[in-house]
Amino acid sequence: MKQILAFAGSNSKNSINKELVAYASSKVDGAEVQLLDLNDFDLPLYGMDHEIEHGIPDNAKQFLEHIKSADGIVVSLAEHNGSYATVFKNLFDWMSRIEAKTFFGKPMLLMATSPGGRGGESVLEAAADRFPRHDANIVGKFSLPSFGTHFENGQIIDANLNTELLEEIKQFQESL
Repeated sequence: MKQILAFAGSNSKNSINKELVAYASSKVDGAEVQLLDLNDFDLPLYGMDHEIEHGIPDNAKQFLEHIKSADGIVVSLAEHNGSYATVFKNLFDWMSRIEAKTFFGKPMLLMATSPGGRGGESVLEAAADRFPRHDANIVGKFSLPSFGTHFENGQIIDANLNTELLEEIKQFQESL
């Protein structure tokens, strides 16, 4: 059975991106999903001086091990001011100090959602540009606009958007 790592690039206790990633990963057939919460991987703010004095924190190493052991990655990134949430960027920075090719060529379904009409498009664009340089194999991409309008009771309620996501999940599944 394939092992899927799923997480939201957010540390919000009420993360809409975590809701989306939980929904999407539950639709991957024939896979065991490990849903991680970035709150369980507390890290100091990355800085060269901190790394020199203290080394790389165990939580960064542990998260990277989860990526290594997965057959595929499903991630939904929170967008803050058009880019990654600080908690994700910090984790990404720490992991890249261990392994520059952070994603190990794993198939990735890359997603974002937001309360607004663009659905995290800016962070998706940034990640789609950056992640392949870290050996991400982005096989699907999905943006859910206006989360509060289109997502209810743990699922996407807009039929067209749901169909669009299911098509991306199918591509992801076929790449595993």
